[in-house]
Amino acid sequence: MDRKNGMIISGGVNIYPAEIEVALATMPGLRDAAVFGVSHAEYGESVMAAVELLEGADVCAGDVQSYLRERIAGYKVPRTVDVHTHLPRDDSGKILKRELRDPNWEAVGRRI
Repeated sequence: MDRKNGMIISGGVNIYPAEIEVALATMPGLRDAAVFGVSHAEYGESVMAAVELLEGADVCAGDVQSYLRERIAGYKVPRTVDVHTHLPRDDSGKILKRELRDPNWEAVGRRI
C-alpha cells in the first residue's frame, strides 16, 4: 500500500520514488535520501528530494540534480532538493516521509 501511495503522478506520468532513491544511494557525500511528490499547479505533482549529508560533506541541491541527470531520465530528476543534516526518523530508523511531505501540501489545501 505504501508504494502505491508514494507513487508520484506528474503530468500523467507515473514516477516511482524508490528508483530515484536507489540512484541517490550511490552519490558520494549523502547518508540517505527521501523522494516524494509535492503539489505543482500545472502537472499536479512534482518530484522533491530531501537528502541527508554525511558529516563534513559539501553537497548542494544543484550537485544532486546534476548527479541524477547522468543516471535517470530527466523528468524524474527532482525539481526541488532540500539538504538536511538530519532527516526525521522513527524509533527503528525509518525516514518519516510524511513529516517532510505534509508541509508542502498544507498550503495547497488538498492532497492528491
